[in-house]
Amino acid sequence: MPRDPNIPDAFDVYTLVLLRRPANAPEMPDDELDALQARHLAHRAELRRQGILVANGPFREQSDATMRGLSIFACGPDEAARFSDADPSVQAGRLAYDLMEWWVAAGTLAFPTAAGTIGDRRVMPDD
Repeated sequence: MPRDPNIPDAFDVYTLVLLRRPANAPEMPDDELDALQARHLAHRAELRRQGILVANGPFREQSDATMRGLSIFACGPDEAARFSDADPSVQAGRLAYDLMEWWVAAGTLAFPTAAGTIGDRRVMPDD
């Protein structure tokens, strides 16, 4: 059977982390939340400086208020989980995350501030 022409010949595969507020997130006084947010942002900024995190930011105007932000990592899912587990807001239980590979048509996205190639080039396996 010929390949469906709507399936790209190649994909770039990225590691995504969706940050979300868990239902059981602990309540904290405002000053502790502010300090925790500062540590969370510093953690993400350091990952960006190291080239591990290539795109990152919060959500606004979303249909699900528990979704807090998105990160694109320049590493595989196992490493991204390790870096996400080290996030102070995740450790405090104020954030949780969902991790996934995202397959997009090769060449669709560019990260001009990233040093080097981001993502893996792959072909969709035949089922």
